[in-house]
Amino acid sequence: MAMSLPTVRIDEDRLWQSLMTMAEIGATPGGGVCRIALTDVDREARDLFSTWCRDAGLDLRIDRMGNIIGRRTGGDPDAPAVVTGSHLDTQPLGGRFDGVYGVLAGLEVMRALNDAGIETQAPLEVIDWTDEEGVRFAAGVVASGVYAGRFDLEYGLNLPDRAGETTFARELARIGYDGEAPCGGYPVDAFFEAHIEQGPILEQEGVPIGAVMGAQGQRCYAVTVTGEEGHAGTLPMALRRDAMVGASRMIDGLYRLAFDVTPPPVITTGYVSVRPNSRNTVPGQVVFSIDIRHPDNAVLADVCARAEALCRAAAAELGVDVAIEESSRRDSIAFDADCVDVVRTAADGLGLACRDIYSGAGHDACNLARTVPTGMIFVPCKGGISHNEREDALPADLAAGCQVLLEAMVARAGLA
Repeated sequence: MAMSLPTVRIDEDRLWQSLMTMAEIGATPGGGVCRIALTDVDREARDLFSTWCRDAGLDLRIDRMGNIIGRRTGGDPDAPAVVTGSHLDTQPLGGRFDGVYGVLAGLEVMRALNDAGIETQAPLEVIDWTDEEGVRFAAGVVASGVYAGRFDLEYGLNLPDRAGETTFARELARIGYDGEAPCGGYPVDAFFEAHIEQGPILEQEGVPIGAVMGAQGQRCYAVTVTGEEGHAGTLPMALRRDAMVGASRMIDGLYRLAFDVTPPPVITTGYVSVRPNSRNTVPGQVVFSIDIRHPDNAVLADVCARAEALCRAAAAELGVDVAIEESSRRDSIAFDADCVDVVRTAADGLGLACRDIYSGAGHDACNLARTVPTGMIFVPCKGGISHNEREDALPADLAAGCQVLLEAMVARAGLA
């Protein structure tokens, strides 16, 4: 049911101070955070969050994938819980708010309800999901994926790190977070995740709250362009099979393709490897990545087909070979209509402007949405900058999103 709780206010200063204290763990010289999953720095952050949960009177449990779950018992302790959360791990040069805001906003909801002496009918839970970013183990959102049944538990535990030196399970044990609680498999009423937008739309429009409708679908490819090495000074231009020129023609074409579709997809090449990568040798091989995203799966499939045709045409024109391998795919996700509406209603009851929005990034909520009614709350971030040490957000915007989260969770859980 929708409801407003004007007497229950989150503490903006406490939320901000919690964020700033957590940001000291793994702080980088550029003002950001480096807190890679299952490292000693991640353990320090987990320990602090666990302490704060216990101080708030939450029952704490650690599941098989290392997810930290703080539970606030409701009037009906056997009722399916209303859950919130996000992640504490970051990119190598990440920001202070991506992920951690959703975890600490959930904790602030519990603290504010404690302050007001409010008991919900259904229990509430806040979760720190293990390794959302996928920096070290190359999977990303894997622990929430196991929880939601997308991945098998053994697959998650046996994931190797990028160096091939250890596994997810070994590192959980090493830092002391190899829990025994089941990873999912029990009923949940709803899941809400609060997050910075990681894009510029809310800030540009002056809207403090985004009711997230869902997340874009994504296709990722590894493209190998093969030509032939040659001496930079002696091989005539007309006789060259230059893999770099081929790759460049393809990448430029992909950029232009994005503007040929309405609404446009986002297309990114973020990785390039050149062989032999010598300044006086014509490149013989280039491997590059393609990341294509769009909220409509049919449009996404069409753009991907056009992207592949574009690459093959460029290769034929320039006399190079091309191999295109799909490395991953994720269909677009639609969040639960009732959960989205609860977010809208909460914002409206608080007098906060709210707009519907899609997420361009993947989140733990995308996994939960497969099996649990799910919603997300976006708040603006400065300049739309994220995965960057300069990532920033205003305390008032973060507080507004947290207040909407509180209202949405209580509306879903009911009052005892």
